[in-house]
Amino acid sequence: MELIQSFSVDHTRIVPGIFVSRVDKMGEYEITTYDIRLKRPNREPVIDVAAMHSLEHIIATYLRNDPEWKDEVIYWGPMGCLTGFYIILKGNRSAHDIYQLILNSFLSVEKADDVPGATAINCGHYLMHNLEMAKWYAREFADYLKENAQNSDIFEYPKTERLVTDEGQHFFDS
Repeated sequence: MELIQSFSVDHTRIVPGIFVSRVDKMGEYEITTYDIRLKRPNREPVIDVAAMHSLEHIIATYLRNDPEWKDEVIYWGPMGCLTGFYIILKGNRSAHDIYQLILNSFLSVEKADDVPGATAINCGHYLMHNLEMAKWYAREFADYLKENAQNSDIFEYPKTERLVTDEGQHFFDS
């Protein structure tokens, strides 16, 4: 079975940042999945589940209301490992090209007075939100992005290399 693309990222070397995860062709259109990584996998505590849920609601609402980007957004949602999010956009832009969008999205969390859609009617687990922790994580990531804007490591995935034996067996270099 083929290893999916996101598992070819070297999770021992990835840093928080904005990465192109994959580009797919859908008919005549291209769509790009981006990895928005807030935490170092397996080295930092993951994002609190209630805060992650609140970040999902607030940022999804921001993205789908941003006049410049709302028609480009296909999806915004959390990673299962709770170290970041995925955003899927129409088109094929570099990680640098969406830097300001992602920064503005996280800066918008600070302005939130409540979590949009956090009601029993609108949300599958409306009691599992933590706005104050969401603001803390958003501020931490926004500050990090600003401090590291010139650091190429926050835009380039560290990839693992698959070594292949003469018999066709695959091994990872790590």
